[in-house]
Amino acid sequence: MLRFAKNTKPIRPLPFAVYFYTTVLLAFGGLIISVYLAVSHYRVYTDIGYKSFCAISKAINCDTVSQSSYSIFLGLPLPIWGIIGYTFFLLLTPLAKNEGAERKRIWTLLFLISAAFSFYSLILAAISTFYIGSYCIMCILTYAVNLLLLFYTRMVRSRFECEGLIDGFRLDLRYLAVNKRYGLMVFSLFLAGSILTKAAIPSYWQFETPPLPASLSSGVTPSGQPWIGAENPKLTITEYTDYQCFQCKKMHFYLRQLIAQHPDKIKLIHRNFPVDHEFNPIIKEPFHVGSGKMALMAIYAAMQGKFWQMNDLLFKKVGEAKAINMRSLAVAVGIDSDALIRSINEPALRQKLAEDIKSGLKLQIDGTPAYVIDGNVHTARIPPEVIKAALSD
Repeated sequence: MLRFAKNTKPIRPLPFAVYFYTTVLLAFGGLIISVYLAVSHYRVYTDIGYKSFCAISKAINCDTVSQSSYSIFLGLPLPIWGIIGYTFFLLLTPLAKNEGAERKRIWTLLFLISAAFSFYSLILAAISTFYIGSYCIMCILTYAVNLLLLFYTRMVRSRFECEGLIDGFRLDLRYLAVNKRYGLMVFSLFLAGSILTKAAIPSYWQFETPPLPASLSSGVTPSGQPWIGAENPKLTITEYTDYQCFQCKKMHFYLRQLIAQHPDKIKLIHRNFPVDHEFNPIIKEPFHVGSGKMALMAIYAAMQGKFWQMNDLLFKKVGEAKAINMRSLAVAVGIDSDALIRSINEPALRQKLAEDIKSGLKLQIDGTPAYVIDGNVHTARIPPEVIKAALSD
């Protein structure tokens, strides 16, 4: 009977520099991705025409992830926390190459940090899957970076016979105490950087719609659509929007600011175009579920002379994780809450919403926001030259 001897030859580790610089490069790669994501997150909220390269579909869309309320943690965008975390990791790595480290020290600490990064990645992946329903390609790359950091830091501990986790962590802390000047500098930079970053970065993701000036004219068109701005305008804009559309929210904020700056030159007429399969015949599968009922609430508020107040509040809800409380909305706007709740089932309001949608379909509008100016339809945004030309006359 043949027997094959087990290979008991010990695994010979690669030179320490291979593991060290691979780990550093991975952390640096994570830092670069986080910087990109931070810039992209900022532009999603502040640049009217911005669309990231990975906004590919409903399922693969970095912008959708950025627009979610889950993209903010403890008052800062997640990419900013990524920058802080990877910077902290990189600042610790020189201690691992110090001659006194003997290829063992602080690798347990780096392994534990990598494990925390990876666990956080799993939480974010679960949120994208079960709550947002969309994935960010660049975020997935950071998940891969974190898992590779975990793999390489564990490999170093294995290849160079580091102690167990508890003993290794204790010895790493003792090693940091010996190198306390550098260690204190790293931890001080981490704490100071976190505090100063939070204080320095404005809450650009929180749109604040300018209050309605008492002098600003508003009314209803002969066909029943609410308008705001100039009675005899140089520029008339008819908007078709969806209350669950993030780009609609951005443009709402932008147009309200524009009207506040030129109250005697611009008129904005509102029409509803919810991209909700329950109300819009061109939508064949669930999408922006509930936006049709939000439009019905706005139509009812318009009948009570409270459209623009309701309009502002509904747009504030875009991207929020929590459900809409209709009674709270009614109180905030100043209308009867029971009547508002009943209104979403009233045939007359549903007919009015259907007329808005039908008028948009006649213009071949198939997405939001859409703006009609002098018979021309502009999707997603209004070209700056159109506004500039109208206002410069």
